[in-house]
Amino acid sequence: MDISFSEEDLAFQRRVRTFIDNNLPTGMALWTKRSEWFKALADEGGWDVPKWPKAFGGPDFTPTQRYIFDLEMGKQSTPPQLPFGVGMLAPILMNYGSEEQQERFLPGIRDGSVNWCQGYSEPGAGSDLANLKTRAELSDDGTYYLVNGQKIWTTLAHIAHWMFCLTRTSSAGAKQEGITFLLIPMDDPGVEVRPIITLGGSHSVNEVYLTDVKVPVENRVGEEGKGWTYAKGLLAHERSGLAGIQNSVMGLEKAKSNARKVAVGEASLMDLSSFKHKVGVLEAELMALEFTEMRTLARVAAGGDPGPESSILKLKGTEIQQRINELNLEAAGIFAAPWGPEAFGPDFAHGATQSYLGGRATTIYGGASEVQKDVIAKNVLGLS
Repeated sequence: MDISFSEEDLAFQRRVRTFIDNNLPTGMALWTKRSEWFKALADEGGWDVPKWPKAFGGPDFTPTQRYIFDLEMGKQSTPPQLPFGVGMLAPILMNYGSEEQQERFLPGIRDGSVNWCQGYSEPGAGSDLANLKTRAELSDDGTYYLVNGQKIWTTLAHIAHWMFCLTRTSSAGAKQEGITFLLIPMDDPGVEVRPIITLGGSHSVNEVYLTDVKVPVENRVGEEGKGWTYAKGLLAHERSGLAGIQNSVMGLEKAKSNARKVAVGEASLMDLSSFKHKVGVLEAELMALEFTEMRTLARVAAGGDPGPESSILKLKGTEIQQRINELNLEAAGIFAAPWGPEAFGPDFAHGATQSYLGGRATTIYGGASEVQKDVIAKNVLGLS
């Protein structure tokens, strides 16, 4: 693979950098002026939805432009969009949704006025997602589904307006069959959200209980019983995004900078051969993962799906994220132990433990690492 950028790509890189310099809010404005930031991205030619095709208002980036765009945005810690609508549901609606659903839901997804959550995992159906039990029964007159069941680990359900949800409409045949993809409003009286506080002390995931929720049949995406097919495509997009490669590139540089601040005798932690070895291995693995990402982007740009490479991205990407957290924890030493708002020691030490503990989940959500290895074994290595 030729890793050098063409003159056109370098010009695009300069354009992205100039745009960020001219438009990125600073300080608290990074969050209070999010809408202005995304408006500027949209005005630049669909940059607010960089993965969307041109037919739906996207910029139609080449794979290299996508790589450059993500890299430059990651360098500056630009405000991210919530992934569930823009990066996960939108491709499903574009490929399988009706024209009416596209017109109804895509504008709110794009401008961020409507938040979404993902109703996939259940207490008995996490990595074995096809084992889901949430039932959706079609009414006698065929106008609505009555949904009953429970979802768990539902990220941001407490701020979501809608949920895209996998439900079981039939138990006949293989368990992957009879699964239907529904769009459910979170303000329905039959929807109850209960918070789950994670090991890192944050509230981002929830339990969601669905009791006699009436879902109009027009809120079904695609055909009844074909939800597993749609879900697999969505999971491929999700897993590609969960790799967080550009954030890891910047996170590793930050970890190296942190290690240089820690004195070890007359040198720094970064000067120790044992620590440098860990960093070097991570840098090599991260570079290999970047090449895999570019191959995946090339396939998507050619009209294909992310494919089994998305499992490689998710598997290695999340492992690298955890190992970067471990480097920061090692650099923080005893100063990482205090818990709470008061900081001790170097500035980077505060929150290092919370990041480490919270990051343990990255190799579980979106399909556990064991599941990704099975996908790779079957679809990449050809093992049965």
